[in-house]
Amino acid sequence: MSNRAVLEVIALDAEDAVAAQAGGADRLELVTDMAADGLTPSLGTFAAIRAAVRIPLRVMLRVADGFDAGDIDVLVAKARAMRAAGAEEFVLGFLDQDGHVDLVAVERIVAELNGCSWTFHRAIDRAPDRDALRKHLADLPGLDTYLTAGSPDGVDAGMDVLLAEAGRADLPGYEPQIMVGGGLRLDHLARLREAGVEAFHIGGAARPGGWDGPVDTAAVRQWREALDA
Repeated sequence: MSNRAVLEVIALDAEDAVAAQAGGADRLELVTDMAADGLTPSLGTFAAIRAAVRIPLRVMLRVADGFDAGDIDVLVAKARAMRAAGAEEFVLGFLDQDGHVDLVAVERIVAELNGCSWTFHRAIDRAPDRDALRKHLADLPGLDTYLTAGSPDGVDAGMDVLLAEAGRADLPGYEPQIMVGGGLRLDHLARLREAGVEAFHIGGAARPGGWDGPVDTAAVRQWREALDA
């Protein structure tokens, strides 16, 4: 099915990963510490998840809450270690104090990734000029996805931005796939799909028991079936 939408689910451990795959997830975003909005998981966690599932894994590269890169040397070392452990896809995104993309940090990490595919995450939703951010990143190798809600306040607030950007796929800086996530609900899907959005990201929506509970296969399957309908 060529127009099958991509469903990415946040996984904290191998149990989450197995449940998400069983429910029909196409890809996992691997993080730890959701209290800090998701940081780089341990090498052990990555290895356990990689051994448990066959679907692609995107590993978060982030060492502190917020959108400041922090210690770039630490990030580069984590990226290098994850690559050595077999990680092939990543998630990252850093802003400077004015909210513009931190190109120094992003370019150093992307150089370490050596052509791997990566997502620029919801830092774009905090940028004062989304279009400028996209153009600054347009020539970086491997960038194939923007994870965005269209607004820092989530998909409800960002819907108009998402619908507008979905219509710009042929413009410079808009070639990467839009993956919508951040307060995403099932009732948002019809409008987004109609606009041409083909990738969706869920975290809390896959966990009826909250972040202290595991990913629920039935919850993931509900999203899979809604996207396939």
